[in-house]
Amino acid sequence: MEQIRVKKAEYVDGLILSLLFSDGKRQEIDFSDFFQKHPHPQYNKYAKVSEFKKFWIRNGNVIWGKHADLNFPINALYAGNLELCCDDGWN
Repeated sequence: MEQIRVKKAEYVDGLILSLLFSDGKRQEIDFSDFFQKHPHPQYNKYAKVSEFKKFWIRNGNVIWGKHADLNFPINALYAGNLELCCDDGWN
């Protein structure tokens, strides 16, 4: 079975992206709650729309920053539940 990957990501509005996965599933994700609940000096700047819009896709994942400063586990993106990231100590 092939690993699920982000095939395409499009900016929608505010801190919202629309993601298309390799299996055809589409998921619209609002990242604003994540940034509000889990501030962190390394990635707070991506809560600004101008910086948030600078995302890119690498190896099937959505990335922010030249050195992948911010990215999310693919299972969290696929589920549309960024709180799944917090189980790994993101707080």
